[in-house]
Amino acid sequence: MGGGRRAQQEQRTPDVEVPIRVTLKQMFTGEQLDVEYIRQVMCVEASSCEKTDKDCQGPGVKVRMQQLAPGFVQQVQVNDPNCVARGKSWKKKCKQCPKGMTEEEEIQLTVDIQQGMSHGDTIKFEQVADEAVGHIPGDLIFRLYQIDDKSFLRDGHNMLTTITISLLDALVGFSKVIEHVDGHNVVVTKSNVTYAYEVLTVIGEGMPIKGKPGKKGNLLVTLDIEFPKSVTEEQKALFKQALN
Repeated sequence: MGGGRRAQQEQRTPDVEVPIRVTLKQMFTGEQLDVEYIRQVMCVEASSCEKTDKDCQGPGVKVRMQQLAPGFVQQVQVNDPNCVARGKSWKKKCKQCPKGMTEEEEIQLTVDIQQGMSHGDTIKFEQVADEAVGHIPGDLIFRLYQIDDKSFLRDGHNMLTTITISLLDALVGFSKVIEHVDGHNVVVTKSNVTYAYEVLTVIGEGMPIKGKPGKKGNLLVTLDIEFPKSVTEEQKALFKQALN
């Protein structure tokens, strides 16, 4: 009996999950988003709309007597949304709460997207979901969904991108400037021959590692060599002379 009462007292309203679409840049730099959330809360004057009802055994639970046969009566529990607590029920058409037991409330929340958060991560506000008679409010959960970035991919703590270099760059070396996802410049340099789709690693230019300030993964740069569509006979001769 005691365990049953505790379970009833600890009933919660359902958790509410809200999707938030964010960019890779927002996960890279971190950002705070101000959001408005509308929920159901108990009427301020709810206590004025309660009346004594000995048949109410708890929120939503009423006991009724059911006759099985002459001289035989059984006590049964039934659902009754008007029961608000043990021994109390809701007055219908109560003037103090014309909208019923609950009413809408708009609240302001700040969703803190931390540096290094990932697709699917959640940000939880405990007991901010709808209120209901005899229930603990559930949690409001924001789940992050990353929008694809046109230049960068994410692989755990690392970031991936591709740059195109000329055949001349591939043979003699190059120095290229990449604009990172947050707008800062990263210089990629190579002084010797590049093979097709070679990957250069730029240490410390990947995603921030959540919970470890100042720590980042790496930036992996794939080199795509752009070959000329055609060469002249003179160019062929020069290539043969240079490479023999």
